Amino acid sequence: MVANALGIMGGTFDPIHYGHLVAAEQARVRFRLERVLFVPNHQPPHKKDYPVTPAERRHDMARLATGGHPDFDVSRAELDRPGPSYAVDTVRALRRQLGADVALYFITGADAIAEILTWRAPEELMQSCDFIAVTRPGCDRASLEQALRALPGARVHLLDAVGVDISSTGIRQRVARGESLRYLTPTPVVRYIANHGLYLH
Repeated sequence: MVANALGIMGGTFDPIHYGHLVAAEQARVRFRLERVLFVPNHQPPHKKDYPVTPAERRHDMARLATGGHPDFDVSRAELDRPGPSYAVDTVRALRRQLGADVALYFITGADAIAEILTWRAPEELMQSCDFIAVTRPGCDRASLEQALRALPGARVHLLDAVGVDISSTGIRQRVARGESLRYLTPTPVVRYIANHGLYLH
């Protein structure tokens, strides 16, 4: 295992699901990461087209989903920081905490990587960490590679995730329709969603 290699998986996680977990595990193994740190947003910087579930609920679900994995952790870094949640602020904080010798790998969807120039301080972010761009089934690789060519200097590694085509949007829609979530997200998360009446409307 490479010493001092940390994966950072940021996201809204509304809710977290097996697609997130499979991608994180594949990234951990392929890039020999010591840990993967899940970082739920407090206030997503890009306006969502639905009311986002309160951050503490999303944090709870992330903890329930990752609790059985010895190399997965959940961070409160963005929950405890006021204002919009920017990846560059999280990476800065981790760099101050961990020092220059730790290799940071930011794990996110390939579609998000294609839009990285719209993120806050993209040049600083690209210099501060490597990126693992997770492709989903049906990903348009040609368009993705074209987008990556517009990011000179960015260290982007493509990761073809196992065919787990699950989305948080789809899960919310299934709950609203009264459909089963079995095998889409861990059982403790399914119970939490039901017990707290999430995504019913």
